Amino acid sequence: MDILASRTILRPTDYRRTLEFYRDGLALAVFREYPGGTVFFAGQGLLEIASHHRGDASGSFSGALWLQVRDVASATEELTAAGIEIVREARTEPWGLIEMWIEDPDGIPIVLVQIPQEHPLRKDNR
Repeated sequence: MDILASRTILRPTDYRRTLEFYRDGLALAVFREYPGGTVFFAGQGLLEIASHHRGDASGSFSGALWLQVRDVASATEELTAAGIEIVREARTEPWGLIEMWIEDPDGIPIVLVQIPQEHPLRKDNR
């Protein structure tokens, strides 16, 4: 199977509020817009916020969005200025990455990650 492209699709309870969070709060660049949805660039991937096909069934998202940033301290300042709550302050994890956590309006965890210069991920580009 050849995977040609991929994206994460979120179907929020409040489309407009979630759109504003990702567009204005996180300042993600728009890849494309269509009636009822917006697709954002998110590093090497795409993140789609869709207002359709949610239905009445309540669902859960048991994962998290992992977004790499250049500088987690700068990201913290930008998010705080945008009024976005920091759920967990930045810290170096046992695996060597610097992580800070926030949540989107539906409570979906977002892990903002800075990869230190000496970390193996900087050397292994597989």
